[in-house]
Amino acid sequence: MAFVRACGLSELEEDTPKRVELDGTPVSVVQTEGEVFAIHDICSHANVSLSEGEVEDCQIECWLHGSAFDLRTGKPSGLPATRPVPVYPVKIEGDDVLVSLTQES
Repeated sequence: MAFVRACGLSELEEDTPKRVELDGTPVSVVQTEGEVFAIHDICSHANVSLSEGEVEDCQIECWLHGSAFDLRTGKPSGLPATRPVPVYPVKIEGDDVLVSLTQES
């Protein structure tokens, strides 16, 4: 599994998504509840950036229609979204947040 540097751990603020682009793929990197997650940055219901939404209870909310996605699984917790979004493996090396575009789910 190939990992690429997404950002620095020191660049992340708790519960504040950071949008990055890795090999042309938009990814939202989120530090919350003591962990760092990487999730596809485009809502499965509408073509909008999830990184513009809010994070709460290990979920990221789409700002447009209010669907929330679990940062661990990518599954939506309610309508209007019905399809999950990809989540990606993350590892931390020093201050580097590394992400693999190989999907976990």
